[in-house]
Amino acid sequence: MRLKIEIERAELRLIELRLVQPFETSFGREEERPALIVALYSDGAVGWGECVASSGPWYSYETATTAWHVLEEFLLPRVLHQELDGPQALWAQLAPVRGHNMAKAALEMAFWDLWAKLKGVSLAHLLGGTKERVESGVSLGIKRTIPELLEEIARRLEEGYPRIKLKIKPGWDLKVLEQVRAHFPDIKLQVDANAAYTLADLPLLKGLDRFGLLMVEQPFAYDDLVDHAALQRELETPICLDESIPSLNAAKAALALGSCRIINIKPGRVGGLTQAIAIHDYCRERGLPVWCGGMLETGIGRAHNVALASLPGFSLPNDLSASRRYWEHDIIEPEFELNEDGTISVPKRPGIGVEVLKERLEAATLRVRSYK
Repeated sequence: MRLKIEIERAELRLIELRLVQPFETSFGREEERPALIVALYSDGAVGWGECVASSGPWYSYETATTAWHVLEEFLLPRVLHQELDGPQALWAQLAPVRGHNMAKAALEMAFWDLWAKLKGVSLAHLLGGTKERVESGVSLGIKRTIPELLEEIARRLEEGYPRIKLKIKPGWDLKVLEQVRAHFPDIKLQVDANAAYTLADLPLLKGLDRFGLLMVEQPFAYDDLVDHAALQRELETPICLDESIPSLNAAKAALALGSCRIINIKPGRVGGLTQAIAIHDYCRERGLPVWCGGMLETGIGRAHNVALASLPGFSLPNDLSASRRYWEHDIIEPEFELNEDGTISVPKRPGIGVEVLKERLEAATLRVRSYK
């Protein structure tokens, strides 16, 4: 008999944590990170989700403030006290609300955690994961100087990270890569532009081919597929799309146009784990590599990402670093640690497999509200 559960209560909580070091991209510089935490309660269990929207509409039009509004006014009323026989049923309730994938993902992922706990299985197992460890990588923001960047790369390699991702933007690209490759000629290296370039930069972007990169991520606008296809025809280096893939339909269009050779799947970007699995399955059937990106999540969001990355199609190193890479003290235990082989272990306990530390959660809380 299939399990049906009723969400008896929900809680929204806005927290803010300070990063151990500032993180700069082409969007700007972050020193503190807001996170909207969703908790769903049923039958004595609690499921946790995290909204990855930031304080401003830089990566996405969504913000922590808009996500709270959409969750409170439109999403939670559609699922509270509804009998649901699985995450797909919950997604069907959310589907009539257009867009707002980050708000949807926080709620949907909390339900996945709750569902797995009530079934007594790990989230990775419930998703169809096949790996006990997932390959890690570290993403490094833009630094004030190249020597500062070289120093951090050396430190991260010493810690055991097998792949380095560098943020780039106009003025911080080819000269930086020349120095990085001169010092680290053989490391796994990729770059992420976060939509900082246009097709007018084609001569510069073609210069990326000489650095032996795993990929160049999202060079053009967040809503573009056509110019990316034109660029991919000119580059030997694979293009990876991130912001341009908010849905399965976008992934289908990108493959049909030849806009990329790799896709970065972030569950927060695409509306949650249900949609992330659909994109994973579609790409795997067509032989397109995928990997799981990060959004400076706390341990709650990281646990969901690790479970997702345990699926067999995630064949490239993921932006899944140890908790201490971002936080002096995470809000979960055990914290995620880097194994000696450059991997992160997939939790085996029911649900996301980590415990949320209520004291740390309360200490970081800016706003909280419960819904019955």
